[in-house]
Amino acid sequence: MKTKEIKSRFPVFTKKPELVFFDTAASALKVDSMINAINNCYSYEYANIHRGIYDLSSKLTKRYEESRKKVSNFINSPSHENIIFTKSATEGINLISTCLQKNHLDDGDEIIISHLEHHANIVPWHLVQKNKNIKIVPVNITNGGEIDYNDFASKINSKTKLISLTHMSNVTGSITDLGKIIDMQKNYKIPLLVDGCQYVPHKKLDIKSLDPDFYVFSAHKVYGPSGLGILYMKDKWINSFDPYQGGGSMIKNVDIFHSSYLDTYEKFEAGTPPIAEVIAFSASIDFVNEIGLNNIFNHELDLRNYALDKLRNFNNLNIYGESKNKGGIISFNLDGFHFNDVSLLLDKNNIAIRSGHHCAQPLMKYLNIKGNARVSFGVYNDKNDIDLLIDSLKEIQDLLS
Repeated sequence: MKTKEIKSRFPVFTKKPELVFFDTAASALKVDSMINAINNCYSYEYANIHRGIYDLSSKLTKRYEESRKKVSNFINSPSHENIIFTKSATEGINLISTCLQKNHLDDGDEIIISHLEHHANIVPWHLVQKNKNIKIVPVNITNGGEIDYNDFASKINSKTKLISLTHMSNVTGSITDLGKIIDMQKNYKIPLLVDGCQYVPHKKLDIKSLDPDFYVFSAHKVYGPSGLGILYMKDKWINSFDPYQGGGSMIKNVDIFHSSYLDTYEKFEAGTPPIAEVIAFSASIDFVNEIGLNNIFNHELDLRNYALDKLRNFNNLNIYGESKNKGGIISFNLDGFHFNDVSLLLDKNNIAIRSGHHCAQPLMKYLNIKGNARVSFGVYNDKNDIDLLIDSLKEIQDLLS
C-alpha cells in the first residue's frame, strides 16, 4: 500500500498535513470520492425517491437501489433484498430487539452477549427487560481480551433464544471466531446477531459463508457518511417480523382505520431515507475495493505489530488485549497519567487518539479500570505515524522524571 497516495484522497490532510489520526475505530476520516458524491447528489441530482415518476426522482431512485445492490455485493449477501438501511448500526440492533420481543421472546428466555460488547449491543436488551422477564447472560473473556469459548459453551442451553456478539472488539481489537460460535450451538439452532462495526471496514466479510441471522455495521467507519447503518437480515426474519416503525414507503394500503404493509425489506424503511448518504456510501465501497480489504487488513496488522513491539518497551505501560487474533486496535494506560491527560498531551503534538470507556463500561469494570487510551489504525496511517506516537509518549513519560 502506498500510504502517501492514499492520504492524498483525504482532504483533511490537505488542510492539516501534520495530523496523525488514530481514532478510526470511532469514525473514519472521509475520502474525497464520497464527499464529491454526496455534494453532487445534493447539488445536481436531489429529489425524493420511490415516489416521483418525473425524471429526477426516477434516476435517483435507480441509483439508490443500485447502491443497495453494491452493499449486498460488498458483504456477499444472498440478495440485495436482505439489506435494510437504518440511521446507524445502533438502530439496526434496536430494530431487531424491538421486533424480537413482540413475538419471539418470552419470560424466562435468555440472551447471550459478552463483556466485550459496545453499549449498542447491551442497552437495547436492557430495554427489552422492561417488557419481558428475560435474562441477559454475559460470556467471560480471557486474559488475552477475547471471548472465552469454554465459558460460552457452558452457557448455551434450551432457554437461549439469541446470541448477540461483536465480530471485533472496539477496545481490545480481538476478533471473535464466529465459526466456532456457530459450531458450538448448532444442536440448538439459536439465532445469531453480529455487531460488525469494527470488522467490516478492515477485513472481507462473507455473509453467505458466515450465515448469521442478523449482521449490522455502519457506513461512517468505512470512510463513508454518518447517519447510515446497514442491517443484513435473513428472509425468515423479514417474513416473520412486524414493521419496526410506521409511515410512508412501507405500506400497501392505508385507510383511516387500517393499514397493510409491504412484505419485503421495505417494511422496515419508513419515511424518507438518507438518500445522498446511501448513494455516497457506494463511492466509499469503491474506494475500499480499489485497495482491497485483504491489503487493508494486512497493512493494519503490520502497523499493529510494529506499534506493539515499541509499546512493550515502556516499563509503565499496560496494554489491554494481547490476543493474537486481533485487528488494528491497541488500548493502553500509562502509569501515573490519567488516560484523558494522555490524549490531551498527544493532541498538542497533533496526534488524535480516543480516551475514556469507549462506550464499553461493562468491559472497563471487568478489567477493573475506569477507562484507557486507544489507538486505532486506518488506511492513511503508516509507521512514521507510530514513531511520532512513541516519541510523544516518551515525552509524556519524561514529565514524571
